[in-house]
Amino acid sequence: MFSADALTAWSQQYYWPFLRISALFLAAPIFSAGSVPVRVRVLIAVSITALITPMLPPVPEVDMLGPAGFVVAAQQILIGTAMGFTLQMVFAAVVIAGQSLAMTMGLGFAMSVDPQNGVQVPVMSQLYTILATLIFLAVDAHLKLIEYLVESFSLLPVGLFGWRDDFGLDVALWASQMFASSLLLALPVLTAVLLINITFGVITRAAPQLNIFAVGFPVTILAGFVFIYITLPPTFTLLIRMIDDGLLQTLQLLR
Repeated sequence: MFSADALTAWSQQYYWPFLRISALFLAAPIFSAGSVPVRVRVLIAVSITALITPMLPPVPEVDMLGPAGFVVAAQQILIGTAMGFTLQMVFAAVVIAGQSLAMTMGLGFAMSVDPQNGVQVPVMSQLYTILATLIFLAVDAHLKLIEYLVESFSLLPVGLFGWRDDFGLDVALWASQMFASSLLLALPVLTAVLLINITFGVITRAAPQLNIFAVGFPVTILAGFVFIYITLPPTFTLLIRMIDDGLLQTLQLLR
């Protein structure tokens, strides 16, 4: 028969990793989508916990119901959430790029529900989100995320420890980098549409009697889609680089 102490020690070996893993799946892209049932996420977290726990460093004995246990639990949840949120900002940058294009092309009124976050976003943001999701799965980023999650237990083992002073600064700098990447993602099409709008402005100034509004909106929308199609190859390359940088940043936060 198992003693109470043996059962407590055995449960701790799985309890602390489960908190970090489940927190990651609550914040990471695709896994945290509203279309993924909570039961599926819990089942995936339990399965991964059961698979990787025997390979993890020994977990120190901490009273799960004591003050130290609550501190360790909060640390594990914060680590998992930080890793998922870091990668989530990549998809947020994609949404910002789509919103910039939609407003410039005149499609800001065309809204749809984003299945990733469950909010209303322009159709261009939905298009780029779908492309980013397909690329995310195509490059096996979801598997790399799980691999880096396992590695995080070596970088920051379960236990009482302190945070780096520049932890928040790293998150802020990463957010600014993603904002710059979103502008870079939308910049080619934005530049082309801006030149078209400038051309229409010159035409309106030269011939005020022409009804430019009746022609400008269809031409702007059509030109936007044409340039989006032309810039798809470099867009794919940039999205792959953004996803790779996001995966590396999940570990960089823990170093």
